[in-house]
Parts: sequence; structure tokens; C-alpha cells
Amino acid sequence: MITIPWLVLEETNSPAFAGLVAAVSALPGLLISPFGGWLVDHLGRRAVSIGADLLSALSVIAFPIVAITSGLSSISILVIAVIGGIFDPAGYTARKTLLADVAKASGRELDQLNGFHDGFMGLSWIAGPAVGAGLISTVGAVNSFWVAAALFVIAALAIAFLRVGNLGRDARELAIEMGEESDRSMRIGFQVLWNDKLLRTLTLAILVLAAVYLPTETVILPTYFEDLGNPAGLGLVISAISAGAALGSFGYGWIISRVSRKTLVRMVLIGNAISIIPMALLPQIPLLMAAGFLLGLSWGPFNPLISSLIQQRVPADQHGRVFGIQTAVFYAAPPIGMVASGLAVESFGVGNTYLVLAAILSITAIVALLTKSLRSTF
Repeated sequence: MITIPWLVLEETNSPAFAGLVAAVSALPGLLISPFGGWLVDHLGRRAVSIGADLLSALSVIAFPIVAITSGLSSISILVIAVIGGIFDPAGYTARKTLLADVAKASGRELDQLNGFHDGFMGLSWIAGPAVGAGLISTVGAVNSFWVAAALFVIAALAIAFLRVGNLGRDARELAIEMGEESDRSMRIGFQVLWNDKLLRTLTLAILVLAAVYLPTETVILPTYFEDLGNPAGLGLVISAISAGAALGSFGYGWIISRVSRKTLVRMVLIGNAISIIPMALLPQIPLLMAAGFLLGLSWGPFNPLISSLIQQRVPADQHGRVFGIQTAVFYAAPPIGMVASGLAVESFGVGNTYLVLAAILSITAIVALLTKSLRSTF
């Protein structure tokens, strides 16, 4: 996230091209995720996770190898970044499906493991950029990719030594024994998310919320603090949001043992709507940090909650394809929101754009709360 844009600027001195690389390298996630989910259900969860990480390791090693042999150019950087973006979604999807296997093998609550998973993901988003910046300043942008490759290999080894079963394979074998035909097509992921009214409502809600929430960190707040000439303020607010999100994710297992899923969905949606409004008013930094922390805290339980619902409402042999479609949705929403927000900021200013985004998020939360699927018991 840090090193590739930095490398682009070092080699090309073009911010526009850095933005192009970031946008284009995100496209594989949108296009490949459904196929990656299909592979998870067909080849196995551990196999896809290990394979994706090893291929990702090769893709990042390509940066220093090309730099040493023929030299990096704008085109070679773009090509390598796009190739690398092909493998990550499949690995992420595979690890999401593995959580159910780990829960069964370890005797831990699945809700708790989902919260841990997303909590550590949140911590990595805080620590990762700092590590990347430190590597750039010490060993340089190109050499830092060797460290990234080593981390991918460690991740692959961790899953290789994981001793768990495969609930997806077990479900398919059981269906065969009972004379039932298991649908192994890729379209089942779309069908399951659309036909399950609760999952459809939550997926559409999170599509809008992600399209509004993520541009806050990447467009709105950076522009606002750049105008103020206060990068430290931006860091404090983003850290408050990230800390709240990590805490909310880690606390999901504890929360869900005390309130119903329906109540938690309401808490998440209402919390997002309430916290985004004071943020949109762009108050002083302490108040902005407090509202940002509440926003992250409200958002944090949402991803582990949806993961738990999919794991419990969808047959195990279809988990990969459903998570693959969900991953594609998450890849699609932020770029749309970022482009629209960027254009709006240039035309109408930061304050007006932020107020509109806050209104969209609040209306989405209210509409979702009023849907029949969220009023029923689940």
C-alpha cells in the first residue's frame, strides 16, 4: 500500500500515474474474486491459501529482480502490480473459509475467531504502513519488496502447518452419500447472496457504507488537512478511526455473546449514522478524533458479523463462492466512492461533499433498519 506508490513516484515522478497504478491494480480483485471463491470450493481451502501466498511472493520479488536485470519502467511497474493484485483476493477468501475449520478443530467459538481475524486485519492496517515507511527509509523502496515476499512465504508456511479438516469437502461427500446433487457452478455465489433476503440486505448496505466510509480516509480527510497544512492532525484522526475499528472487531465475540445479532446490526447502523454527522461538520481535532473513534468502533463488528452469518446460513461447500462474491463487492465499492468524492470535492468543496456523504450513509442506515429482513429474527 505504501511502497508501490512510493516506487512509482521514484521512478516516474508522476502522481497521476501513481493513482492510475493504484486504481488499475485494484481491478483484478473485482474481476478475479468470484473465480477465486470457485477455486476455494473446488481445490480446497488450504491449497488455495498457500498457493495464492506463494504466487504473491513471486509477484513482489519481481520488482527487485526486474530492477536489477532490465530496470523498472512505468509499464513494468504497472504490469507487476496488476499481476500481484490477481492472487491476493483468492488467498483472503480461502482464509475466511478456513475460520470455520479452525473453529471446529480448536473448539473455539466461530464468532470469537471471526472477531480476532478482522481485529488483526485492522491492526495490520495500522502497523503495515509504518513498517513500509521504515523499510523505505532504511533499505529503499525496491529492496523492501524482499521483506514483503518473506512475509508471504511465512504466511504460506503457517497455513501449511495448520492441521484442520475441510468442512466444504465433508459437505460435498455427505451430499453424494445421500444422493443429492451439489451445485458446483460459479453462479451459486451470486444466487445465495441474492436469494437470502437478510444477506442481500446486509451486502447492499455494506456496499453503500463502504463506498461512503472509505473515501473519508482516502479523499475527504487528506484534502481537508492538506488545506490546513496539518499532516499530524490527519494521522491522529485516521489512527483514531483505525483503533476504533480494531477494538470493535476484537470485541465482536464478547458483544455477540451478550446481545442478539439483530440488536448488533441495529447498533452498527445507528452508530455509523450518529458518528458520521459530527465528523462531517469538521470540528476541532479532539472532537473529530472522538467521532472518528466512534465511527470505527461502530464499523468494526460489521465484517465479522457478516462472516458469521454466511458461515451459519450457507452450506459449507459453497462458502468460497459466496465469500468470493462478497470480496468482489468490497473491491468494487471503494473506487466508485473515491472517484465520485474526488470529483465532488473539486466542484463543491470538502465541507459540502462530506455533508452529502454523511446524509447518504445515514439514509442507508435508516432504510436498512426499516427493511423486513432486518426486522425479523435471525
